[in-house]
Amino acid sequence: MIRILLADDQTLVRAGFRSILDGEDGIDVVGEAVDGADAVRLAYQVRPDVVLMDIRMPGLDGIAATREIAARTDVRVIILTTFDLDDYVYDALRAGASGFLVKDTEPAELIHAVRVIARGDALIAPAITRRLIAEFAARARHPDPGPRLAALTEREREVMALVAAGLSNDEIAARLVLSPATAKTHVSRIMTKTQVRDRAQLVILAYESGLTVPGWLSRS
Repeated sequence: MIRILLADDQTLVRAGFRSILDGEDGIDVVGEAVDGADAVRLAYQVRPDVVLMDIRMPGLDGIAATREIAARTDVRVIILTTFDLDDYVYDALRAGASGFLVKDTEPAELIHAVRVIARGDALIAPAITRRLIAEFAARARHPDPGPRLAALTEREREVMALVAAGLSNDEIAARLVLSPATAKTHVSRIMTKTQVRDRAQLVILAYESGLTVPGWLSRS
């Protein structure tokens, strides 16, 4: 059973998401938070698998709440935003979110997102993945390779760059002429070596370290 916590200051929004998710086998909405502070409290109290977190709420906002939840628990956070290029999405991913969705996402996509995040993967709305990555990577601070990339092999750096470009394990396997299982193993080892919790954080690290720059894949 996937346990879900809804965090949004609008009652109707929470009710809408609950009506979609509660009707699905294997998914249980275990709580509703009205703001970021409430979300943090309930995340500790009911220990959901996934939080659907509104990015803009009064008091403690979704970014600050995500940062606190990600730092102290293994609960995963999906950020909900009104616009697909919300100025705060990149900051939310850096704070520890495992992905994000726009609020007008189709019900089937919402359910899929919850299942993907619950099993430990990361998700960024498919229709805007590459555009979002390029947009927000361009706003990153000056690249700093740091110590976390030092342990990676050349092949692992290549795989990490492809993850940062939005490619799935199957797409990475096809591009590098590997088996999907081998590509998945590479990604898992990279996350272990760089000490990141999921693919979303791996994307952020790739751009902030300077390993990848926006648009490189389309030019290669």
